[in-house]
Amino acid sequence: MATKDTGSSIKRRGLMLVLSSPSGAGKTTIARNLIESNIGFEMSVSVTTRPRRGSEIEGVHYHFSNKREFESLRDNGDLLEWAEVHGNYYATPRAPAELAMAEGRDMLFDIDWQGATQLKQQMRADIVSIFILPPSMGELKARLKRRAEDQDAVIDQRLKNARDEIEHWTEYDFVVINDDLDRAFQEVTAIVKAERLRRDRRPGLFNFISGLLAEKI
Repeated sequence: MATKDTGSSIKRRGLMLVLSSPSGAGKTTIARNLIESNIGFEMSVSVTTRPRRGSEIEGVHYHFSNKREFESLRDNGDLLEWAEVHGNYYATPRAPAELAMAEGRDMLFDIDWQGATQLKQQMRADIVSIFILPPSMGELKARLKRRAEDQDAVIDQRLKNARDEIEHWTEYDFVVINDDLDRAFQEVTAIVKAERLRRDRRPGLFNFISGLLAEKI
């Protein structure tokens, strides 16, 4: 006979899973696998001032905004993190993230160390941060070449940037070395399972334990 999973019914606060890595180390693939594996993650939808492309859907790929609206959001404290990239602004809106946390929904953030730093300054108790490392710089270079997306000069710049990014590994809660994608994904999901069970992330434990102690046996 199946055993009732009492633990899954206990109310908990959501978590914000931050994945960062140098380009080519595998964070985007791991993030996509987390979403597609149906283990309860939703991707954070960023705000951007970049013009919408024909294939993009408002509210699905991005929330599109003009510069004045973006700056108003930023100045009013309505953004958890923001950056300017190639003349366009990108940011994480505060309200959807706070609502998701309160409702016990988990959000996934595929961002760099600078964005991760800003998020932690705003909502440290809700953040679980994982840095994805390649097994070697040689393998990282080989992966970038296998993608066949960039010229050699661009790959060299990505490798230079990778060294700078890796310097920030100590700022993360967990480090996963992606020498095997399946194993790296299993390690990330193991971290998620453990973090969902943290005592301070499960306010429903107070009622559960009160009821437990009140039982007549």
